[in-house]
Amino acid sequence: MQERTLAILKPDCLEKKLVGEVLQRIQKNGFTISGMKMLHLDEKTAKEFYKVHKDKPFYSSLIAFMTEGPVIVAVLEKDGAIESWRALMGNTNPKEAAEGTIRNEFAENVERNLVHGSDAPDTAKTEVAFFFSTAELL
Repeated sequence: MQERTLAILKPDCLEKKLVGEVLQRIQKNGFTISGMKMLHLDEKTAKEFYKVHKDKPFYSSLIAFMTEGPVIVAVLEKDGAIESWRALMGNTNPKEAAEGTIRNEFAENVERNLVHGSDAPDTAKTEVAFFFSTAELL
């Protein structure tokens, strides 16, 4: 069954000019990009998107990071998309990420880790709907 997941190429990905590299890896791994756009998250939007983390110590710095520059949000689709995208991204901590993953090769640390991906089907559905209307998706 085709599954959808949300991917975010974070401000550090754009700053390091790695968008092409990340998109190429997405396509080489069999994903269909069914929606994509670039935007600059304002504080209100970032806080709403990351509200599940509001009580965590890293919340304020996460919001500051995610609003410091533009991001690219994309909807990726394929069988097992959530698990496949998470495997391609690698562990949140780049030092613990498997060799060859995006975070292992390019991320700086746990917070500046280049990309985001939904962690479960319910989360993916909510996250995709947060950024995309059904009319914006192929």
